[in-house]
Amino acid sequence: MEWTGARYADAPTVQVDAWIDGTPEQVWRFASDVVLMPELSGELQAVRWCDEGSTPALGRSFIGHNRHEMRGEWETTSYIVECEEPRVFAWAVSDPANPTAVWRFTLAPENGGTRLTQWAQMGPGPSGVTEVIARMPEKEQKIVHVRLSEFEASMTATLGAIKDRVETAG
Repeated sequence: MEWTGARYADAPTVQVDAWIDGTPEQVWRFASDVVLMPELSGELQAVRWCDEGSTPALGRSFIGHNRHEMRGEWETTSYIVECEEPRVFAWAVSDPANPTAVWRFTLAPENGGTRLTQWAQMGPGPSGVTEVIARMPEKEQKIVHVRLSEFEASMTATLGAIKDRVETAG
């Protein structure tokens, strides 16, 4: 990840994408399955829906149990803020009006397959990152950069895992 000098208040973003040999509908099955995500992520350990059912829909919420080497373990509630099958799936963490993060998958047909893009925004709401920044404000830009780099690496791995699953499932 290239250095940007971003601060948390800038609500910095990161994005990765991959071409997948499958239709948007095939890719959607994996990209919108929040319960599957812990298998594809090093930090996200478990997910459970807050209500009955397993189908993503606008306004539904789920709880994610996370673990990070430096922070330990924590849970967050996320709210689906965009859900247009098979085009876009996004959720806001903690508070949709002032999220600690926003995550989005977009799917677009491309060259007989699908271009899957994952985008994430840090903040603007308070988070574990803001707690670290409060302890070391002089290192804010470095803290933001390191966390965005972690997001980028995790997202790249997630897209690779989705690609493998779609292309293996046929």
